[in-house]
Amino acid sequence: MSTIKDVARLAGVSYTTVSHVLNQTRPVSADARERVLRAVDELAYVPSALARSLRSKVTGSIGLIIPNNTNPYFSELARGIEDYCYEAGYSVILCNSDDDPDKQRDYLQVLQTKRCDGLIIATLTQTDLKPMSRLDIPTVLLDRAPKELDTDLVSTDNVLGGQLAARHLLDMQRRRVACIAGPAGLALSDERVQGLRGSLQEGGRQLDEADLLHADFSSTGGYHAAMQLLRRTGKEQRPDAIFCCNDMMAIGVLRAAGELQIEVPGALSVVGFDDIELAQFVHPPLTTVAQNTRRLGNLTAQFLLERIADPSLPARRETVTPQLQLRGSTAPLKKQGTT
Repeated sequence: MSTIKDVARLAGVSYTTVSHVLNQTRPVSADARERVLRAVDELAYVPSALARSLRSKVTGSIGLIIPNNTNPYFSELARGIEDYCYEAGYSVILCNSDDDPDKQRDYLQVLQTKRCDGLIIATLTQTDLKPMSRLDIPTVLLDRAPKELDTDLVSTDNVLGGQLAARHLLDMQRRRVACIAGPAGLALSDERVQGLRGSLQEGGRQLDEADLLHADFSSTGGYHAAMQLLRRTGKEQRPDAIFCCNDMMAIGVLRAAGELQIEVPGALSVVGFDDIELAQFVHPPLTTVAQNTRRLGNLTAQFLLERIADPSLPARRETVTPQLQLRGSTAPLKKQGTT
């Protein structure tokens, strides 16, 4: 690999002259500049990004920690962040924590060591407060943040999302609504359940504790939870609607209903949350609470770059309003004896 001294030797100038040409730090004669650029091209010389960052204290890189890159929601979110950062001249270093607090803490340390200009963390948990308090780089949190942290946060109105799902299922004359939530104790999932429960009560329905199951936000988790709900003996025990706290679990519900030959949407309506791209391509297409994931990613990146430009800005908390995306997995309850 060529060095700056190799370029200087070939161009017949000092290596400080090469540095001035490449970094535009001092005027250089046109002849010397042309010889340096010709030597750079001939040697395929690439300046050291690390060396530049040590001098300027800017690396042009953003660290992004997400809990699960196999979940399309986080993949689409990361794409929104990356697109915005790329247009602004930043590269993104993606780290997958696997929902493991220890792994997330390790990545926090690694990204600081790499001198990232800023950091985005999706779905921070309470156990991460101590390492967060030691961060000395601009940071924006996504989806959730403990109230103790005075940090920029971009999130979705999860309570409203649950309300939208409940109101729609009530409009569809559904009598027994079940819910497959995310892991127990997860704030954003609890908020979606809270919104669902409240609006069902307003409509004269109840979310029975037996009809609230927890899964791991995966299609497999949704499938197994749905099997528990839909295999109940006696039609009065089986729900005629299921709200899932993300789309992947809802896709698992559609699979379970198909295997049990339960008609969707006639006998069972299904609503998801997120509106991942896949939601419109399953059968039937999934009705879901749409978060506008790309906009969330763009907005989070925008907050971070503004924080990098002015670290003195007061902490901001932006809540994005979700919307119900109607598709084929919900319909009015089919009356017995109708076709």
